[in-house]
Amino acid sequence: MNQSALRQAWHPVCYGAELTDAPRAARLLGEPVVLWRDAAGAPRAMRDRCPHRGTALSLGKLQSGELVCPYHGWRFAADGRCTHIPQLEDPARVPERARVEAWRCVEKLGLVWVALEEPRWPLPELPEFSDPAWRVVRTGPFDWRAHASRQLENFTDFGHFAFVHEGLLGDPSNPVVAPHQVQTDGHVLRYAYGRPDQPNTEALPVFTQGERKDSLRRTHYAIHLPFTLVEHIDWGGADGMVYLFASQPVDEARSIGYCQVARNYQHEQPESMMRDFERTIFEQDRRIIESQPVGPVPLDGASELHLAFDKVALAYRRALREQGFGGAS
Repeated sequence: MNQSALRQAWHPVCYGAELTDAPRAARLLGEPVVLWRDAAGAPRAMRDRCPHRGTALSLGKLQSGELVCPYHGWRFAADGRCTHIPQLEDPARVPERARVEAWRCVEKLGLVWVALEEPRWPLPELPEFSDPAWRVVRTGPFDWRAHASRQLENFTDFGHFAFVHEGLLGDPSNPVVAPHQVQTDGHVLRYAYGRPDQPNTEALPVFTQGERKDSLRRTHYAIHLPFTLVEHIDWGGADGMVYLFASQPVDEARSIGYCQVARNYQHEQPESMMRDFERTIFEQDRRIIESQPVGPVPLDGASELHLAFDKVALAYRRALREQGFGGAS
């Protein structure tokens, strides 16, 4: 997959609640990243390598708002400039080359996002996440030995519910995928699907038990290229769920998925129940997706057999190709 195009996109690197002023290591598109919060509480990101000996800066500490290398005490400002080399007679006389690449970093929708180059598109807007009528539950993260495109594409597959998530999201006696459409608008794919709802299980009753129009669970999806997805779910009544899923492309063979679920019902239910439900679903998916070939989904359209119910996956791959994510440059 085209690395230049991937660098021009926002990618999640951790939950905002997990980031403090203590340096934190991450990896994005094969790049080592160090993350921390500055004195104002804003998230920061730069390459996790000291230019002196390549030491991981994430092993260091924050001092007076600057990142201190654990090996020789070199200090770096948030923009990557080295400001202090204690071994010099004049520690402030720092060579111009003594700097670290700093990257764009924002906090939004409960996640910290990094773009290694100027991003082509903004992050999605989700008003429910700041609405007090909705309660947001953080689940995961889900660390898979699979490319981020494989992790995201799993959400485009309606045919697997009956077999991978029997009793939770599907029924093997009713596996037929109903007709549905997908619309592509630049970097956003939108599609909707109504499927027969499974009854809540006794152990994990996370879906509404209130007003509903019929037996269908209606889901409206929006994929924001390359690896972010939003779901709006309802049952024909006032109760609803909103899912935000985003996959961190660690490298060609590993991804970390972040899933947050907002509901406007059952606020009294412990958050652990939703976390347990998502952990169960993602684990059922993980063993399947990790069995697929290593690397990104093929974008040529001919490497795998596709049928009519695969139209969303085909549209996703086509959109990736059309938006410049094909190739390996």
